[in-house]
Amino acid sequence: MPETILIIEDDPLQADVVRLLLEHHGFDMVLAADGVEGLRKLYEVQPDLVILDLILPQMDGWAVCRRIREMSTVPIIIMTSRRSDEEKVKGLRLGADDYIVKPYNPQELIARVGAVLRRTRLPPPSKNTVMRFGGGDLIIDPANLAVIVDGTPVELTPTEHRILLYLAEHPGQVVSIEDIFTSVWGFDTDVNVNNVKWYVWRLRQKLEGPAGTARFIFTERGAGYRFTSV
Repeated sequence: MPETILIIEDDPLQADVVRLLLEHHGFDMVLAADGVEGLRKLYEVQPDLVILDLILPQMDGWAVCRRIREMSTVPIIIMTSRRSDEEKVKGLRLGADDYIVKPYNPQELIARVGAVLRRTRLPPPSKNTVMRFGGGDLIIDPANLAVIVDGTPVELTPTEHRILLYLAEHPGQVVSIEDIFTSVWGFDTDVNVNNVKWYVWRLRQKLEGPAGTARFIFTERGAGYRFTSV
C-alpha cells in the first residue's frame, strides 16, 4: 500500500512540482494551501509524512509544526528558502525530523523522504523486555513503543524513541554523539552529526521537563552522554 505524504505549501506551483515528483516515485499525495487546512487534513488523512513550508497564510510553519507535535508523532520535513543555522535548529527543537532548503535538487528531496520514512519503518529492537529506571519513574516498553514517566505516557517521535532506546541499552556507559548518530541515522542522511545534541535536548525536555535538572540523561562534557543505570 503506497505511503501518503501531506504537503503544506501555499505556492501552488511549488506544491505541484513536489506532488508530481513524489507521485512519480509511488507516493500518494495530499495538498494543503495553508496551515489551518494542513492541520485539518492531517487529522482526516493521517499521513505517513508531512512536508511543511514555513511561510504560510493564517498560521506560519512554526506554529503548524508545534501544533502537529502536540497531537502526532508523524515525521516532518521542513522545506523552506530560509538558510540560517538558527532556523534549522529552531525547526529541530520544535520537532521536525529533517530540513531541506529551496531551491533543492529533486534527487535530494527523494533521498530525504526515503531516509525519514526508513527510520519510521524500522522495527522495534528484538529485545522485548520492559526496562525500568529511577525506581520505576521511567518505563520503556520497546515492543509497544511506549514510554512512561512518573506514571504518565510520553509521546516521542520515531527518531527520539530510537535515541532513547540506544541510550537505555547502554546504561551507565558514556556514548558519544558519533555513536548515537551512527546507530540512529546510519549513513543515508544529510543530518549533521552536530544536530544530535538538539534531538537529545528535545528528548530531555520530554523526559525531564524544562527545569534543566538531569534525571535520566547526563551530559559528559567533551565525551557524550550517559544514561542512568539506576
